[in-house]
Amino acid sequence: MSEDTNRSAVTEWRRFGLLPLAAALGYATSVLHVYSLGAFIGPLQHEFGWSRAQISAGLTIAALISAIGCIPVGMLVDRIGPRRVGLIGVVAMSAALACASTATGTPGNWLALWGVIAVGTFFVQATVWTSAVASRFEASRGLAFAITLSGASLAATLYPILATWLIGSYGWRTAYVSMGGLWVVLVFPILFFLFRGAHDRGKEQSAVAPAALTGVSFAAGLRSAALYKLLMAAGLFSFTVIGVAVHFVPILTDSGATPLSAAGIASLVGVFSIVGRLGTGFLLDRYPGHIVGALAFLIPIVACALLLTDGANPVGQAAAAAIFGLTLGSEVDVIAYLAAKHFGLKNFGALYGVLQMALAGGTAFGPLAAGAVFDRYQSYSLFLVLTAALMAASAIALFTLGPVRPAAATLGSSGAAADA
Repeated sequence: MSEDTNRSAVTEWRRFGLLPLAAALGYATSVLHVYSLGAFIGPLQHEFGWSRAQISAGLTIAALISAIGCIPVGMLVDRIGPRRVGLIGVVAMSAALACASTATGTPGNWLALWGVIAVGTFFVQATVWTSAVASRFEASRGLAFAITLSGASLAATLYPILATWLIGSYGWRTAYVSMGGLWVVLVFPILFFLFRGAHDRGKEQSAVAPAALTGVSFAAGLRSAALYKLLMAAGLFSFTVIGVAVHFVPILTDSGATPLSAAGIASLVGVFSIVGRLGTGFLLDRYPGHIVGALAFLIPIVACALLLTDGANPVGQAAAAAIFGLTLGSEVDVIAYLAAKHFGLKNFGALYGVLQMALAGGTAFGPLAAGAVFDRYQSYSLFLVLTAALMAASAIALFTLGPVRPAAATLGSSGAAADA
């Protein structure tokens, strides 16, 4: 990093340093339902007699419906700015999560409630938060993205423990209401005062960062081979690793861990995802993004091997949780960073919305597939083998992106050099 770039990065953090922190809390809202679901699987099975696939089907419905809104919401963010979208989204998502407490025990009702949750996720997807941060940060965009997307790491750390404790103390219905209510009370005021991107500037602020105005057209982005490689990497990642993450507590309890100790080990996923995000952000600002991403997407293979060969060993379980956390801490960072590099920011919301569809699609079917594999074989081993294979394919897709071509770099952002 050159001296001029260092000075630019310092200036960005001095002016907008609180924005990524606020955006992180906003982004954590988007996964309230994902990282808490594992703690609810046992109580829901006990009360309603459902299979794990039936319970996970709710997340499938939410992710599929959410995918439909990715591109329109991205276009809305490009048009009116992320602030209004995000503020509405935090309230809607928190209320939608609380609605899950009204489940009656019929499959149709359960899926309908997750349809409500899906509508809440429309306005808190990663596009909203990364768009604001990308418009304020260029020299230190990798680290700014890392802090923003650490919101998911915070969620993966807190939600399993919080949900398990609330369920044990007050029951699963009260747990759903409490999680939704506590979150909106905490997060909305912070976003109201601190969350504002370049698109949300007042009329008196006429200066706009060049990076907020330049980039490829939406049509050109759709024709780019880079988009489809990123789609492949994003979709395969979310299908496998999110599937494992959602079922991580049951994976551990099936190996003999108590529910609370399993939740404690699962929380390591969140702790290490923070390390992964910050480390990835640091590396993305200094090294070629396609190489950083490919290496990050390879390491879950080691975690799968640990669970397959020594899954009952608490040390191996903790190591696997840490490794999955490192990758969960890098996936969206890598995809968002490379999207901004290859496509620029003029239509970032819409094009990143396309990639969000792949992430949402994988999230829709990964946990469902993991639950179905367990229901069929009474073991998650086959899904862990599949995870290792598909993560290798994701890494290859990212590696073959190569560095950003000079033309793309010029279109992407005024001061951004090629990815290499």
